[in-house]
Amino acid sequence: MNIQSIEILKLSIPLNKPFKTALRTVENAETVYVKITCENGVVGYGEAPPTHVITGESLTSISFTIEEIFKPLLLGEPITRIEYLLKKINQSIVGNTSAKASVDMALHDCLAQMAGLPLYQLLGGYRDQLETDYTVSVNEPPEMAEDAQRYINQGFDALKIKVGKDLIEKDIERIQAIREQIGTEPIIRLDANQGWSVKESIYAINRMEDLGLNIELVEQPVTARDIEGLRQVTTNTNTLIMADESVFSAVDAKKVLETRSADLINIKLMKAGGIHEAMKINRLAESYGIPCMVGSMIETKLGITAAAHFAASQPNITRFDFDAPLMLSYETIEGGVEYDRKLMNLTDRPGLGITKITDSNKR
Repeated sequence: MNIQSIEILKLSIPLNKPFKTALRTVENAETVYVKITCENGVVGYGEAPPTHVITGESLTSISFTIEEIFKPLLLGEPITRIEYLLKKINQSIVGNTSAKASVDMALHDCLAQMAGLPLYQLLGGYRDQLETDYTVSVNEPPEMAEDAQRYINQGFDALKIKVGKDLIEKDIERIQAIREQIGTEPIIRLDANQGWSVKESIYAINRMEDLGLNIELVEQPVTARDIEGLRQVTTNTNTLIMADESVFSAVDAKKVLETRSADLINIKLMKAGGIHEAMKINRLAESYGIPCMVGSMIETKLGITAAAHFAASQPNITRFDFDAPLMLSYETIEGGVEYDRKLMNLTDRPGLGITKITDSNKR
């Protein structure tokens, strides 16, 4: 059951509509797929999208890291020694968390297949169905309100609204326009992507509370390294505050949790370096009584399937942000998680349940 080969595939898939946040605008989902084949014929898959503004990685750096650093370390090694293999990977290079995550996913996929279980059952098996929100990109208020209504009409009950790109009053105007369009019932979550200052965050959140805009939570209002600023926002507002870019690892999570700097933590496999570290973050948060969301970058259904299996396995993960595959102009993956609008169903196929990858875009 040794690792026989490791291959990569690069893809670029147009989005249906440009995805805009305070950090970047994305028109194409670029990604690297990883395929690990074992001597017994078992094949595991992983994914690593380059998100340079968050993880600092590019297509080139991800490809190099997998091909030139991880591959020589893993070939010929027994797939069952996953702790040993992941330790080797993590000690071989600093950062590069998306590249690490892709290999972590593929190793877990192989192990679950050998166990004859869907990965979520191997990890804990808490649930087999999730409900995702849908993200509204930051644009002018009328366009955002129109987008929000369209997603509600498509059956989504929770919307994640991107803000933080320009003047704080403009962001408040955006949320007012959306609430006027969709009413008070749908859940609204805000994501500032580090776009506000501490003072702006406290002002904006309190102002939206006074206006009765009914915001469920605000994600990463301030810069990632400003844990004290994040704590000030959490302390001086009633709305739930969620840490995202501030938490890559369990060490980062400990800093946030010990200082009570956030009410929630958003775990992403691409930040954590895969399922192994993500489990540590969630367990630590759970010990502090802090629930978690699992989110994603702009990924295809491959990476989202791995994240969904992790999220489904744990009771402390209470919110899910897995809309990225629905934004793509076409699908590259057969098998994996199955979408029914907002609902995501995990099948009983072993591992991630990926049956085929379309590689017509290979380059």
